[in-house]
Amino acid sequence: MADEIQATGKEAAFNVDVEMSAVLGHATVPVKQLLKLGRGAVVELDRRINEPIDLFVNKMLVGRGEVVIVEDHLGVTVTEMLKGQPKE
Repeated sequence: MADEIQATGKEAAFNVDVEMSAVLGHATVPVKQLLKLGRGAVVELDRRINEPIDLFVNKMLVGRGEVVIVEDHLGVTVTEMLKGQPKE
């Protein structure tokens, strides 16, 4: 009976939506420069082309990956999952 309740609890969690984000990099831009940005503007990020991107679930860093193209969409190949993160 306890095993059935535990299994049901785990299965219920499979249907919970989480927010996943892939962060290519960051940039600090003064508001003055930000207001001048227009179509075709380039903002340099703090990552190099071959560096992994950060993967977040519910705003918590959970892994790293690489950007890939899947048909006409961008995707991410997970290359590393982080373990044992400190809780805030």
